[in-house]
Amino acid sequence: MNLELFTKHVRNFLTFLEVERNVSEHTLRAYSGDLYQFIHFWQELKPNEQKLLSVRQVIERYLVNLFYKKIDKTSIARKFSCFKSFERFLNGCGIELKLKLTRPKLDKKLPVYLSLQEMLHLLDSIKPEELPTKFPLRDKAIFELLYATGVRCSELINIRMCDIDMQEKVIRIFGKGKRERMALFGQQAQDRIMAYLKHEREDLQSSDDYLFVNYRNGQLTSRSIQRIIQIFRPFLKLDRHITPHKIRHSFATHMLNQGADLRVVQELLGHKTLSSTEKYTHVSLEDLHRMCKKVQPLRDPENQ
Repeated sequence: MNLELFTKHVRNFLTFLEVERNVSEHTLRAYSGDLYQFIHFWQELKPNEQKLLSVRQVIERYLVNLFYKKIDKTSIARKFSCFKSFERFLNGCGIELKLKLTRPKLDKKLPVYLSLQEMLHLLDSIKPEELPTKFPLRDKAIFELLYATGVRCSELINIRMCDIDMQEKVIRIFGKGKRERMALFGQQAQDRIMAYLKHEREDLQSSDDYLFVNYRNGQLTSRSIQRIIQIFRPFLKLDRHITPHKIRHSFATHMLNQGADLRVVQELLGHKTLSSTEKYTHVSLEDLHRMCKKVQPLRDPENQ
């Protein structure tokens, strides 16, 4: 397979992902970037190398080049997954491509989260007028809803008025791969949303309008949500970086610490497999170990 034919198949593959697989915009953008980055690498090779090397050999050179550039292992692993998906697509089309790629082993990282006390402080102790923003009620409602539901940033910005049942305190969420699930929220989140709708979101046109909008009544972006969450950072007693995903991690960890069933948390987070949710049990066990060490009357020999 030459470069021209490979590029043609890539275009077909991306169309397949968008139309047939209905993947998220984030996944489509990532796979498109990965494949066209590789095509650019192939184009930069010497003419004789472009002709003589097989696709597998070019990919191997490309991946070795990434390792030498010290690209993050997670990013490289995603590129491996992209090539494997592309390989399966071609095989499904009757085009044989045996890459035989092995993903690099990733270092397991435990999710970073805020303590329950930190979250309660940010949610309850800060008055709207203290926030450096033109829309304090909106921004407090966003923070509250992220923690109350554990939704992803990309899911939050796509919530429309028709997706919310204020009486039952339920939101219909469309997650990765357009999978639908229900997110639950409590009275405090409802109060924050209602205050925002009453005082800062009065010009609703229809039930298809987005819940959270910018000053032009347009849809907020994920980057906007990240900036909004950052304005809460100075109110922490210990300076810590806050992101929407850390709030999601905090939601999951606190739920498990309070005794929630793992499969319930999986459903609320919208994880496709239980293994994605199980990482939070390790965090909970760490908390348990710290607690036992603190209150355990039997001390270590060296501390006696």
